[in-house]
Amino acid sequence: MRDFISEIKHIIDHSRANAVRSVDFCRVQMYWHIGRRIVEEEQGGRIRAEYGTNLLQNLAKELQPEYGTGFSYRQLNFSRQFFLEYPNVNALRSHFNWTQYRTLIQISDKDKREYYELEASNNNWTARELQRQVNSLLYERLLLSNDKESVLAVARRERHPQSPTEIVKDPMVLEFLGLKREAIYYESDLETALIDHLQEFLLELGNGFTFVARQKRLLIEDDELYADLVFYNRLMRCFVVIELKTHKANYNDLGQLQTYVNYYDRYVKTNEENPTIGILLCTEKNDTLVELALPKDNKTILASKYQLYLPTEQQLIDEVNKIKQIVDKNRKEENQ
Repeated sequence: MRDFISEIKHIIDHSRANAVRSVDFCRVQMYWHIGRRIVEEEQGGRIRAEYGTNLLQNLAKELQPEYGTGFSYRQLNFSRQFFLEYPNVNALRSHFNWTQYRTLIQISDKDKREYYELEASNNNWTARELQRQVNSLLYERLLLSNDKESVLAVARRERHPQSPTEIVKDPMVLEFLGLKREAIYYESDLETALIDHLQEFLLELGNGFTFVARQKRLLIEDDELYADLVFYNRLMRCFVVIELKTHKANYNDLGQLQTYVNYYDRYVKTNEENPTIGILLCTEKNDTLVELALPKDNKTILASKYQLYLPTEQQLIDEVNKIKQIVDKNRKEENQ
């Protein structure tokens, strides 16, 4: 056991010596090597009876006094899990830090983990942004209107999004605005908060969005109309008009948004660009009403509910159950 502990200490000291060159990645490699040695010790049959399942507890007692809380039982357990989930050290992403990998290894679903790893890499998410996307159920929200293969294909950059449902989330989570659910606020308050937190809002909107205008003036003969927010999505190659409502979506809201979308399609977009997407961002919606209010072949107008808080534990469970029902339904239809 002393030789084992000494080897672990050697790994730590060696990694710290290289920290000047690459602090974050050296830390990742350090935890990987520690995890590898822990697994090897477990699998090699060298755990004496007196240690049993307390290997990590005993190792933590030896390391913490000298190296600090970064080598607690919990961190050592993460190291072990890290090696088991990422057994090839050469496949590790050098631009990821330990906090990012620690978030990823706690995702048990391998497809889900791959999605977040790819998106974090493709979009240069920080550890905080990655954690926020996981907590806000980004993957599950996309699966509510898309199949898993399409979601992963876009993340792998094997294909571009083909329809608005592949980039528009329902619901959208806007907890970063700091607006309270109980508060009474105007649509202008919501709009101002979104502009003040534009970086976070672009992250929530997803890949390829760039900001174009706020309260965009549309002159139709003698009438002046104002679209709340206008973006452009370079992946879909189209304009995206967002109309904000602090109430449940109704027929008039959808008609208003349809007018804005028609205007952009007829007077703004070029022949090379795709049809404009319209998003009605509302507090609540009736899916049947939305469907009946729009043309049967509608593919560009969507209503998305927003919530001003991260999902609760019960909401997490409900979303997972929704995904399971959709998957079961699709399998049943395929077998018929």
